[in-house]
Amino acid sequence: MSPETHLLASWIIAAKTTDNARDCRLVALAGILPDADGLGLIADALTGWLGGKPTQFYAHYHHYLLHGALGGILIATLMACFARHRWRVALLVLLVFHLHLLCDFVGSRGPAPEDLWPIFYLGPFDKDPMWVWKGQLRLDGWFNRWLSVVLFAWALWLPLRLGYSVVGVFNRRADQVFVGVLRKWRDEWVQRGRPLR
Repeated sequence: MSPETHLLASWIIAAKTTDNARDCRLVALAGILPDADGLGLIADALTGWLGGKPTQFYAHYHHYLLHGALGGILIATLMACFARHRWRVALLVLLVFHLHLLCDFVGSRGPAPEDLWPIFYLGPFDKDPMWVWKGQLRLDGWFNRWLSVVLFAWALWLPLRLGYSVVGVFNRRADQVFVGVLRKWRDEWVQRGRPLR
């Protein structure tokens, strides 16, 4: 799945299971942090762009460094250090972390049928076991797109009740503006006689 879809899914879980904005942000971030091992893509692009010797950091390290048990433990520990409810956040982080792995396992194939992304659960220490599924859905396929749209709609609806949104993961002030706009749109919709359910 794309990082945006991971973020929306983890934020929705966080919004439904935490009782404060800080813990919600931490759990939501944990849903995308495993993809930090894919930042080698930037180095690969820069070295190619600058005319240097081509690198393969993305191909070698994405789904290998942080998409396993070590990544889960590191991310859960880091997020719990900043949480108000440490044990709850640690457990929720492990939940969204493993949801991330499951979603990647099911739906992160490239355009070719053989372009599969395995999960190395004991990486970076060992490549065994390597989990791979030949029925993996395309990253840009209809199911992933449909799921992203559903999660996006849900992430627009929840802030009307909660008072904070996925935008708050990155900026609280922008989040207040965003939630204000959503509530204004809702109020205008209701005034027109078409109440939202």
